[in-house]
Amino acid sequence: MSLSPEQLKELSDDLGARQRELLEDVRVALENSGNKEYLELFGQTPTDAGDASVSDMLADLNLTMIDRHVNELRAIEAAHVRMKDGSYGECMEGGEDIPFARLKAYPTALRCVQHQEMFERTHAQQGMPTL
Repeated sequence: MSLSPEQLKELSDDLGARQRELLEDVRVALENSGNKEYLELFGQTPTDAGDASVSDMLADLNLTMIDRHVNELRAIEAAHVRMKDGSYGECMEGGEDIPFARLKAYPTALRCVQHQEMFERTHAQQGMPTL
């Protein structure tokens, strides 16, 4: 691996800071889901379809944000595991080193830029709903 111990420490610190930030965001989102305004909106019998759709949208938005944060927390934990086992910073596709600049910008990166671009081209529609 081409990362120095100092670079690994810096990236680990970055991951830890982001993890703490996400945990706080999830905590706040969960607290706000019990917010009186939300409770009133969710608890009311909708007077029209617009009220019901706003209520549903707020609930979905909150759950979507929490889900996204949880997925990022999982990626951070996986990066910490890779740091411990020595595979952090290696492209999972080709095995080459992922440059420090890429890891600094995206510390949970699994692939080098070249393989990530290839992955995105071949998996662009995966998980996307279709009509």
